[in-house]
Amino acid sequence: MNRLKIIAVGAAAALALAACGNDAKSDGSSDGALNGAGKTLNVLVQANTIYPQQQKQWFTDTSNAFKAQTGAEVKFETFASANDELTKIQTSVVSGQGPDVYSLGTTFTPTAYATGAFLELTDADWQKAGGKDSFVQATLGISGPDDKHQVGIPFTSRPFVMAYNTELLKAAGIDKPADNWDGLREQAKKLTTGGTYGMAIAYADGFDPWKFIWAMSVQAGNPLVAGKKASLDDPATVKAYQTYLGWLATDKVVDPAAVGWKNAQAIAEFGAGKAAFLPMVSATSKVTLDKSQVAGKYAYAIMPTIPPGATSLPGGGVGATSILSGDNLVVAKYSKNKDLALALVKLLTSPDQQKAYYKTFGELPTNAAAAKELQADPALAAIVDSASKAHGTPFNGGWSKVQLALVNVVVQSIPDLKAGKVDDGHLRSLVSAAQKDAQSAVDEAK
Repeated sequence: MNRLKIIAVGAAAALALAACGNDAKSDGSSDGALNGAGKTLNVLVQANTIYPQQQKQWFTDTSNAFKAQTGAEVKFETFASANDELTKIQTSVVSGQGPDVYSLGTTFTPTAYATGAFLELTDADWQKAGGKDSFVQATLGISGPDDKHQVGIPFTSRPFVMAYNTELLKAAGIDKPADNWDGLREQAKKLTTGGTYGMAIAYADGFDPWKFIWAMSVQAGNPLVAGKKASLDDPATVKAYQTYLGWLATDKVVDPAAVGWKNAQAIAEFGAGKAAFLPMVSATSKVTLDKSQVAGKYAYAIMPTIPPGATSLPGGGVGATSILSGDNLVVAKYSKNKDLALALVKLLTSPDQQKAYYKTFGELPTNAAAAKELQADPALAAIVDSASKAHGTPFNGGWSKVQLALVNVVVQSIPDLKAGKVDDGHLRSLVSAAQKDAQSAVDEAK
């Protein structure tokens, strides 16, 4: 019995026990209105390292609003990394207790779905959550394996783009960012001078590195996972790692200090005018950059869609600008307060809440009405364009572990980066180990 099946079987037993004595109408009062007085919903979300104080305030404001609406409290807890996220899912599923609502990165939704431990949404459930038609339909693309089997309710949309310093590019005689990764590297070399570097890259971030490798791989025609086969050791993916790591080690277009940077530090470096390009950022960066030294001196562009070593998209390549990115809300089957949980989802995805969330954190709305209002903002044009050209990661129960394997190659390469090199033999051995871990995860998945 594979690991995901063990998790699912354990979850089924725990959920059966949790269901005993659980009245499906326990959230309702005699007049049919929700009555959550004396109840607490537990919600798990990713810690926001860019806006930590604003997130704490959002926790308080959300709990107050929901209490005023239903009488129920909302208690938030956070996870710090993708590994923490996966661990929390696994332990909660096996024990049959934990958060009522999880905010999961879209790429983790397949893992949640594979456990069988999260609410598969019926038409009635969707109505309680605000109605499926109220969402931007593209954001539903990774809610489940198909539109009849969905667990994820879109909360935020986070297509990735590249910010660039318009003044630095103009001074260097560069009209616009290159549409291929090799061209971007050459532009970055030209823009690296004195204390200014061509790129700001967060090599130590737990979420960013794998997205570069994924993008370059699918652009070259390697999807990384197809059916029951992982292909992390494909030459195109090895080339992607060499390119990504080489920006710092061999091309010298990234500040050596970036080996220890998280996403917030890379944004800060670009905001200080010390880097010309800031790849792999979302609209969340706009809140910071509009208050930085580069306010009014930067713009967004879609990232290169032509892989390293090529000048045009090769046969079989996918011109993906971004993963289909954002956060989905999922409700645990073991929750004794499912109707309250769906009511909270409805609140969080309402137009006013989504617009307020965007203004605070820069996360694009998934609510269709709120998203439509932002389309007229010219500063978001490239981000909207990227959203339309984004490509979903494989909907495979093992993908979360594949993702971690991709990141681990970069983590294990940090000592070489600190020494200012990319050891090709060492890199290939790391990729080989990642391939074994990825194939094992895919084999184990349902």
